[in-house]
Amino acid sequence: MSTADTLETNPTSGAPEESHSHEGHDHEHNHEHQHGPVLNPECTRELVLDVPADEVSKAFRSVTRNYQKYAKLPGFRPGKVPEAVVRRRFANEIRKDVIDSLLPERFSNGVRELGIRPVGQPQVTELTVDEGQPLHVKAVFEYLPDISIEGYEQVVVDKPSVEVTDEEYAHELAQLRESRAVVEPVEEERAIVDGDWVEISYSGRVSDDAEAAPIKGEDSLVEVGGKDTVEAFTQVLRGARAGQELQAEVIYPADYPEARLQGKTVAYDVTVKGIKKRTLPELNDDFARELGNYESLDDLQSRVREHMANRKRRSIEAETKDRLFAALIERYQFPVPESLVQDQIDARLERGLRALAAQGMNPEQMRQLDFSRLRPAQRDSAVAEVKAHVLMDRIADKEGVTVSDEELDRELQLAALQSREPYETLRQRLTDDGGIARIREQLKREKTASLLYERLPA
Repeated sequence: MSTADTLETNPTSGAPEESHSHEGHDHEHNHEHQHGPVLNPECTRELVLDVPADEVSKAFRSVTRNYQKYAKLPGFRPGKVPEAVVRRRFANEIRKDVIDSLLPERFSNGVRELGIRPVGQPQVTELTVDEGQPLHVKAVFEYLPDISIEGYEQVVVDKPSVEVTDEEYAHELAQLRESRAVVEPVEEERAIVDGDWVEISYSGRVSDDAEAAPIKGEDSLVEVGGKDTVEAFTQVLRGARAGQELQAEVIYPADYPEARLQGKTVAYDVTVKGIKKRTLPELNDDFARELGNYESLDDLQSRVREHMANRKRRSIEAETKDRLFAALIERYQFPVPESLVQDQIDARLERGLRALAAQGMNPEQMRQLDFSRLRPAQRDSAVAEVKAHVLMDRIADKEGVTVSDEELDRELQLAALQSREPYETLRQRLTDDGGIARIREQLKREKTASLLYERLPA
């Protein structure tokens, strides 16, 4: 952040800077001071600047001559507007230009003498500026405190193995087979056995509650002996045949997932409408080809293992880094500027809204979200993220971590692909709004976190 930028806005109002085109400004500006956002007093400094009266007068004369030279007013030739008319018509604009000409460099020098790095916009709490009088300004601003990271190399957390176990691999293959299972009617006349899927209709009455509506189901599929099937249903269906009408009494536990049935006893009338058999496909080359672009079962199995390994590695690395950040934050206690926290809350909410939009939420539904509750709910996480950023920045400096132009370019190419925006357009937009520097900063943090992760003992 350049210090001059922080004072480009009107220090007496906080309003955006007006156009300097000096053409026909026939309205007066209201310079009421507005208080900015709350600052963290632990990270706030005050700067008082005084400019001698002769320098103020010189600035007023210089700015006024400039307005005389370019002002265009009805009834006057360009460059011939009397000084008194210019001073009256452009009083507020002249005052603002005088402030802009005198303060930014002095503010930068004052902050440099304090030896700290300002964060966010300074808030002007006192300002007097009149021609022939000394200029006085008092501003408060947040800064990033200087913290010690001594001993960060000794901060370690458990680093779980990223190897895919045989059990995990077997489970993944089983799920693939389940996804291609076929349910077919059983044609033969026989009794129901465990493993059968039975098509039933049922009607249940809640005992001791005559007012309760009947619990009904039509054409429901129930796996006899299945882990998700209530035991009473399995017992009554086991050995039955298609077409039979049965009764079952179910006593639901107090923690049953469906709230209206918790702790209730229900008497069911059950009709068996048919028996079905669920068949899993054979694990062979045909199964592999049916699943997708796989040449053989060996090809499928090797790619499943590779996909699982990548997924597990990413997941464990992300979780381990989060635990490492938490351990570092716990070890190094320090305050952070509130402006950075608010920026991080904005970023978190923006990520959340993008995710909701991707899930199909429309703008009207988003406008109905209660941000007065959403913002405070993000605060603790935002503070932790800001602290992690500060620590990664400090450690990156200590370790000499840098981001090459090639690494930055790769990230921009990826962002262009994801946003479907032409690369050059994206790069220009990010260059104009300072996004390039933010991306480089984030990449440096990620490289630093990866460096610390790789050093963790296995």
